[in-house]
Formats: sequence, structure tokens, C-alpha cells
Amino acid sequence: MPKFNLSAYRTAVTKKQMQKIGIAGAGALSAAALAFTVVPAEAGTTTDEAGQAKSVVYSADQIQNVKAGIADQAASASVKAEAIAAKQAEQKAEEKKAADEAAAKKAAAEQAAKEREAKEAASRSAARPVAKKAEAKKVYANNLDGWIREALDIMDKNDIPGSYHGLYKNIIRESSGNPKAINLWDINARNGIPSKGLLQVIPPTFETYHVEGTPNDIYHPVANIVAAANYAADRYGTIDNVNSAY
Repeated sequence: MPKFNLSAYRTAVTKKQMQKIGIAGAGALSAAALAFTVVPAEAGTTTDEAGQAKSVVYSADQIQNVKAGIADQAASASVKAEAIAAKQAEQKAEEKKAADEAAAKKAAAEQAAKEREAKEAASRSAARPVAKKAEAKKVYANNLDGWIREALDIMDKNDIPGSYHGLYKNIIRESSGNPKAINLWDINARNGIPSKGLLQVIPPTFETYHVEGTPNDIYHPVANIVAAANYAADRYGTIDNVNSAY
């Protein structure tokens, strides 16, 4: 059995203890360095026997400064956001203004084009002669009713007064509606100028009161009526006022 060497045992024990102490010391130094980095210089700290930080106490000024810094950052961010929003709103307003101006210019151009086209169309229309519709020629019956109606239209164009009734009653009394009637027995006949036609007009009277546009024929029924009505209007105001020989 080998002998126990007390001196060697003590030496071995001493080396192990020194290794443990070295490891512990290194850990303590690392913890202390970390605590120093995290905790501000003004903060109070306490350590245990191993050198580790037990608690950290912050002052009211430090906390207030942190809050103020955060508030300043938030305010700065809010101001920046408002500035950006204002810039965007200003840009949108400018874009809208430009769009409105462009739309107004376009509308003005379109209106000007329409007005120019309307003027050109009016000018072309004025330059081109308008073809008048040919008036349909009025047709009258070849009888007493037709003769009176045609005579009335001619009288109206020449401002000669008279009515259908006034003409009709005098025609029936003077010639019974015969356009070839002639009076060979009265004073006019004895004087060589007998009364002729529907309204028994003597040749001198017919020539004086003949209306242009009608046949120059005392026996023509329409020419005879119009000349007699023209004479009656000059002497009596209208053929309607004649109720006997005139």
C-alpha cells in the first residue's frame, strides 16, 4: 500500500481552490462591467459579496428627461406628418386647379367651334337662294259663283271694297246672271253707249275703272264685275251700298 503524501495533497487542494476563485472572480468582473454599461453614472447600485448588481435606482430627473425626449420625438413626428399632409393637400389643390382650367379651356374651345359652325351654316344658308314654293293656282268654277269669288280675290288685292252678297244682289237685278246681257232701250242705249255685261256697265265707265290684270273685255264676267265694283266704290263707297240702277 502506497504512503499518503500530505504535502502533495495540500498542494492539489490549493490549486483547485485557486481555480474556483479565479472563475468566480472573472464572472464577477463581467457582471460588474455589464451593470456599469446599463446603469447611468448617476444611478445608485448595490452589490453582493460576489460583486454582482443587486438593484438599480433611477432618479426622478432621469425619468423626466426620458419622458421629455419621447414627447419631443412624438411632437416632431406629428409636425412632420402635418407638413407632409399639407404638402399633399396643396399638390392635390394645384392638380385640381389645373384640371379645372383645362376643362374650362376645352369647353370654351368646343363652344367657340359650335358658334363658328353655326355662323358658317347661316352664312351658307344666306348665300344660297331659297327656292320659293310655287303657289298652286286657284281654280274657280266657270259659273256665277266662281266669277264672283274670283272677282272678290282680285278686289281684295287691289283694295276694292265689296262682299259676295253685295255683288250677287246687283248682278241678279241688272242682268239675271247673264254675262252677255245688253240694254238697248234706256237712255244710255239712245245715246249710243248701251249698258253691257253682268253689272250693266257702259263702255266709258268700263274703260275708266278697268282693273289691270283682268281682260280688257266688257263682256268678260270677272273683268265686268271688278270694274263695276271699282266704280261703285269710287262713287258710293262700296258696291254693297248700291240697291238700284247706278
